[in-house]
Amino acid sequence: MKSWYLLYCKPREELRAQQNLALQEVESYLPMISQQKKVRNKTQMVTAPLFPSYLFIYFDPEVTSVSKIHNTRGANRIVGCREDMTPIDDRIISALKRRVQGHVPEVEKPLSKGDKVTFVDGPFKDLEAIFDENNPDKRCHVLFTIMGQQKRILVELSNLKSA
Repeated sequence: MKSWYLLYCKPREELRAQQNLALQEVESYLPMISQQKKVRNKTQMVTAPLFPSYLFIYFDPEVTSVSKIHNTRGANRIVGCREDMTPIDDRIISALKRRVQGHVPEVEKPLSKGDKVTFVDGPFKDLEAIFDENNPDKRCHVLFTIMGQQKRILVELSNLKSA
């Protein structure tokens, strides 16, 4: 009887395994989401697997050989308990498909003058400041209150997050 199973793939080879399984006429599902990532100091939207190195496959072990799936390029093994493969309920896969389809990526807006920021690293970790302006070479000016006085200091942009 056909069921969904979880296939563990070789690192970053989920798409290769999915393509090779399709050639063997095995249905598969790779949940992908859009997310914001920094690539070469630029923020970009990229599509990545929701579960890296994992792929859901739908097949009947009595019709399609399990060893054939294990020997598929990009695939490693079917996840289960010891020797037994553990089938996944169809409702879980359906719910997962609905959630992935309805996923809206969080987009981090760039900081602008007057925004409250929190230090995430460095000597001022967990303290708040006010963003003043960007500076070249990945640094910025913030207004920081020290001993009752507001001082303008230059910090690494990577040490800040929006409050």
